[in-house]
Amino acid sequence: QVQLLESGGGLVQAGGSLRLSCVVSGGTFTTYVMGWFRQAPGKERSFVGAISRGGSRTLYADSVKGRFTISRDNADNTVYLQMNSLIPEDTAVYYCAADRWSPTRSSREEAYDYWGQGTQVTVSS
Repeated sequence: QVQLLESGGGLVQAGGSLRLSCVVSGGTFTTYVMGWFRQAPGKERSFVGAISRGGSRTLYADSVKGRFTISRDNADNTVYLQMNSLIPEDTAVYYCAADRWSPTRSSREEAYDYWGQGTQVTVSS
């Protein structure tokens, strides 16, 4: 059974940084495109970014481009989301997800097969 476990969320002031981690167990990590999504209060879940299986290619939502960076360590089955220059609008529950089948990075929620439970990020003004 594939499991994803996020960590690293918390409370940070605007302008600050956080790094989220997501460890994948029970599957073959290198076969997954990995993505990050978020859900703000009262809103639908939305795409944040994705990284290819080898880690050389990334895709970001316009709202986070230039501020967030996705990376992965295939030796440790871990994907990261480095978040810099945080703003209150980044407040959300952040989810990592694994996509088994897409040929490349996808921003579509329905492309992802496995999901973590989420970690809360709160940015104060």
